[in-house]
Amino acid sequence: MQDAITSLIGAYDATGKYFDRDAMDTLKSFFATGNARLAASSAITANAASIVRKAGSRLFEEVPDLIRPGGNAYTTRRFAACLRDMDYYLRYASYALVAGNNDVLDERVLQGLRDTYSSLGVPIGPTVQGIQIMKQAVMDLVGEDADWLAAPFDYMSRELSEKNI
Repeated sequence: MQDAITSLIGAYDATGKYFDRDAMDTLKSFFATGNARLAASSAITANAASIVRKAGSRLFEEVPDLIRPGGNAYTTRRFAACLRDMDYYLRYASYALVAGNNDVLDERVLQGLRDTYSSLGVPIGPTVQGIQIMKQAVMDLVGEDADWLAAPFDYMSRELSEKNI
């Protein structure tokens, strides 16, 4: 797992280049948002259960077939698994926020998840919808509409969504 600085240094080291203006701008942005990223992660940690509970309720209101007989969140076990997964995505999004880098999402969340969900018959669309609902809840909680705050949620959504081949 890498943070924004380690990734940047690795990329420049691999090409044998000194930092250019783009690298310096990336570093400045990372440090400029540092306190805000830590505050956002702290707010997520303090409110995680509430965020997941409210996001789950909203998801099931928007996609009620999930909790009806035959739906993927029907039965207590499946309902709990859905909320557990939402909590998992939220926790790792908070890690990515602190790191300023989405590598942790690839390593710990996304690698093989699409295939696993497909083999289990778990629909990807509502999963992505739930991640986006949590993103909005976090943005409302933190009181900021910033690219760095949305980035881990949007990254997970993009990576789980259908891709053109």
